[in-house]
Amino acid sequence: QVQLVESGGGLVQAGGSLRLSCAASGLTFNTMIMGWFRQAPGKNRAFVAAISSNGQSTDYVESVKGRFAISRDNAKTTVYLQISDLKPDDTAVYYCAAAYSSSWYQVSKSHQFDVWGQGTQVTVSS
Repeated sequence: QVQLVESGGGLVQAGGSLRLSCAASGLTFNTMIMGWFRQAPGKNRAFVAAISSNGQSTDYVESVKGRFAISRDNAKTTVYLQISDLKPDDTAVYYCAAAYSSSWYQVSKSHQFDVWGQGTQVTVSS
């Protein structure tokens, strides 16, 4: 059974940091492009970051560059999202996603992912 399980969300003050984790099972993790998305209240789910299967390439939405860092540990089949200098606008449910496509170019352009986690809530207070 393919499963992505996010953890690490919570309530944090503006300026603080969090590290989100996503543990994957039931898939060939080291061949899959992984990503993070978020859905703020009243908004559509939006792309945040992606990382190639070997971890050598990353992609971020412009609004989080310099504050968010995506990484992965293929031995632990886990992908991480380090979030720094949190802002109230970062409040959202954060979702982990996996793409079966092996094309970094295609996935980084289309942000099309195939498997989704259930999400973890991040709330930033001002």
